[in-house]
Amino acid sequence: MFPPHDPTATRVTHERQRVANQGDATALVTTVLESLSALSHVIGEETQLVKDGRLQDALQRETRKSELAGAYMRGLEIVKSNAVALARFAPEGVQRLKASHLTFLDLVETNQAVLATARSISESIVRELAREAGRSAQAAGYGPDRNRVAPLAKPGSGPLVVSRSL
Repeated sequence: MFPPHDPTATRVTHERQRVANQGDATALVTTVLESLSALSHVIGEETQLVKDGRLQDALQRETRKSELAGAYMRGLEIVKSNAVALARFAPEGVQRLKASHLTFLDLVETNQAVLATARSISESIVRELAREAGRSAQAAGYGPDRNRVAPLAKPGSGPLVVSRSL
């Protein structure tokens, strides 16, 4: 009933699949675990790339991550619709799925924290650059502040240096 082992975990499972025996249950658990493993790998890569400041490389994984997330979600729907049969034919597999899913949730939480940090840093850099660019260099002029000479460049201002690691 289920397709043969697929190491890339990109197969599309059909939502009307029914688990009728232990073989079907084992195949379904294996398929969903493979999808989860591949998705976890891509999310782990993305997290590390963002931490390393390699945002372009991280963005290149978006399509693959979306495909794998879709495959995993479809697999979970099949698991839900076959929960009773899975509990009967593959209770150990159900426990592995639950444990793997909890580990995956921790990975996603870490990924979200890293992405939020990168977003926050990017926003603060852009705000600071906009603030600095908005300041105009003033020469000494006439008026109440004429004795105060504003420097054309602030002391300590120089080229912008950005750390590429978070």
